[in-house]
Amino acid sequence: MLLSLHHAAIICSDYTRSKAFYTDVLGLEVLAENYRSDRGSWKLDLGLPDGAQIELFSFPDTPERLTRPEARGLRHLAFSVTDIDAVIARFEARGVQVEPVRVDEYTGQRFTFFRDPDDLPLELYETQGRAPQ
Repeated sequence: MLLSLHHAAIICSDYTRSKAFYTDVLGLEVLAENYRSDRGSWKLDLGLPDGAQIELFSFPDTPERLTRPEARGLRHLAFSVTDIDAVIARFEARGVQVEPVRVDEYTGQRFTFFRDPDDLPLELYETQGRAPQ
């Protein structure tokens, strides 16, 4: 059956801006970058330390996201971190606005939200003592 999450795909409005955000700010590794001339589209494969990937696509004239996070469909992407305060400080130093840290009422873990350049909601979720493999 299912083994793990392989990748999540994101469509961006400004490829250069989003590529810089996901690589320079979030620190994801570029695995492959391809321009698909028949579609006028970039496809950027980005890797996380645990092997999960994000595919970043650009397409001409994409529609905006219609509603905020409580709409049906994908709600947000969450990234595991071991030191949420250090990551928040790094993000804020790069101009990323981060919401106040909250505590998950069921797990007791700390988490917060921030947004990518296209307003996609992203989450930091602190996992105590469990660094990515």
